[in-house]
Amino acid sequence: MGSIKNLKKDINYVLGDIIEECYSWELSNPKADKKESEAIMDEAVNTFDSLIDLINTKDVENKKAHFKAIEAALEAKAVELIARVNKL
Repeated sequence: MGSIKNLKKDINYVLGDIIEECYSWELSNPKADKKESEAIMDEAVNTFDSLIDLINTKDVENKKAHFKAIEAALEAKAVELIARVNKL
């Protein structure tokens, strides 16, 4: 793992790109139902908040394992959200 700063940037970029892709889909499909894309965006924002809260947790015994778990959670959630975006 690099640094906490880079992990925060990764979270921001990955989830931000997913939200941006939802906006792009909404613009290219103006007459389509936007409930699913809005749900994906809401879930991306909630994931961002929860991962940042995990990063800012102070009383962690094994920091390396803690941050590896955060990276794994980000990757798993990003794959799930991207699959949902691709189904739109």
